[in-house]
Order: sequence, then structure tokens, then C-alpha cells
Amino acid sequence: MDFWPEFLANSWGREFVAGGFGGIAGIVSGYPLDTLRIRQQSSSSGSAFNILRNVVATEGPAALYRGMSAPLASVSFQNAMVFQIYAILSRAFDSSISAGDPPSYKGVALGGIGTGAIQSLILSPAELIKIRLQLQGTDQTRSYQAERLTGPVDVARSILRKEGLRGMYRGFTITVLRDAPAHGFYFWTYEYMREHLHPGCRKNGKESLRTMLISGGLAGVASWVCCYPLDVVKTRLQAQSTSSVQKYNGIIDCFYKSVKADGYGVLWRGLGTAVTRAFVVNGPIFCAYEIALRCLFNNGNIQTENTM
Repeated sequence: MDFWPEFLANSWGREFVAGGFGGIAGIVSGYPLDTLRIRQQSSSSGSAFNILRNVVATEGPAALYRGMSAPLASVSFQNAMVFQIYAILSRAFDSSISAGDPPSYKGVALGGIGTGAIQSLILSPAELIKIRLQLQGTDQTRSYQAERLTGPVDVARSILRKEGLRGMYRGFTITVLRDAPAHGFYFWTYEYMREHLHPGCRKNGKESLRTMLISGGLAGVASWVCCYPLDVVKTRLQAQSTSSVQKYNGIIDCFYKSVKADGYGVLWRGLGTAVTRAFVVNGPIFCAYEIALRCLFNNGNIQTENTM
């Protein structure tokens, strides 16, 4: 009965809860665009608009949200862990900063890199399940998938039954290689842009909602641009299963065969959809996080600028 009051009495507990609210806001706002990105990366079906029109016509609008329950649960927890780990690491990497001052930019970048590597342990299985669901019904999976999997639990059971626990971590290495630098850019860009747009806000925490939205959106864009080719490779590797034709035998092989078949442009296929989604998603993530955090720290009194 006393768990939540004691949990929220600690700063790390409040960081955790605020991060969870940010994760929920991000998933709900950007999931359809994520589905389009995954389908663009795994096939050569054309533009995002053509894929959108085809999905809605043949599978219905609900297909754009297929598999959302897995990341909604896991990403909320993952986002909570990410912000909590980042809050710890950003100060641990630069102990010269006093407790009353915001972390240095060096601490922010290094803390982000460490956070990205650690959170891959949670994210890799969740993204594998999400990708399998998002690609279900496409030409890539229809040829070998005899059973229709109805949700994330079914997909997880199918993977464990056919591929074992190791199968749940298919693509783990490439996920770490993608997420470590991406999170470094992510948090650094957010902290730099919010201070640039609203000088002094890193210390007084009184930036406007507009500053949060723009800084968060640009942070998301920066994190995707820096690692996008790795994300394309990750999607293609995780789309494979033991029951499908093994087109790729690892990260380097996937790079080589993808470029050989479709040219270097394939490594940036779907980038427009990804950065659009990144801006749409990460503005709300940071807004929800910052507002929830201030609400928890100030007993419901949210201190932000009134101007948008």
C-alpha cells in the first residue's frame, strides 16, 4: 500500500514515471508512420503514400496500428528506464558538475551513448516482435508464414518455439550499434536546442511548450539521421526467421547484398517517413516527460512559459 508514495518520494522514481508518460505519448502519436517506415525498408513497394494507400485498401486502417500493444507496454517501460538511466549516467560521466547545475554537454552525450547501449536489452526483443507483426501479410512473409499471428504474445510464442531464446535477440548487435550513438545525439541535441531557443532554461526549467516541442522534434530527427543505414539493416535482419529464406548471414553481408541489389539509396529508403515520424513523436515525448516531471517535483504546480 505504501509502495507508490515511497517510490515517488525519490527523484529517480519521479524520473521513471515521467519517462513512462513520455513513452506513451510517443507511441500513440507516431505508430502509423512507424508502420510505413518498416514496410518501406523491407520492400521496394514505392513511396510512403503508395504503401499507405495499399495498406488501407487491402488490410484496412487498423493495419497501421498492428502490433502497437507490444511497444505500448514495452516502450512505456523502456522510455521510463531510458530517462532514469540517462539522468544517472549524464552526471556520472562528469562528476565536476554540482548537484544544482544541469549536466554538462559532455556528460549529456556520454550519458546518452551509455543509455542507448543498455536499453537495447529491452528494446531488441520488443522491436523484433513489432517488425514481425508490421510485416505480416506482406509479400516478404506471405510465402513462408502458414499461420496468422494475431498479436504480440502469439508472435513471441512462435519465435520461442521455432527459434528459441536466441531468436528473441535476433538483431541485438545491430540494435546496440544503432542505439548507442543515436541516443548520444538525441539527448545532446535536445539539451543544446532548448538552451539555444530559451537561454537559461536548462537551469530554471521554465521554457515554453513550443521550445519543448521543437527541441524534442529536432532531437528525434538528429538521432535518426545519424544511424539510419544501420536501422535499415536491422529491419532486414529481424524480418528473417528460421522458417524463411535466409537472405543475409550477418550485418556486413546484409549491407553488401542490399547495396548490390538496390544501390546505396536503399540504405536511406524510408528516411523521409522516419524523420517526419521522429519530429512528430519526440516533441510530445519530451513535453509529456518535462510536464510530468515538474508536476511530480512541484506537487502539481507546472512551471512553464505561457507562450507557445
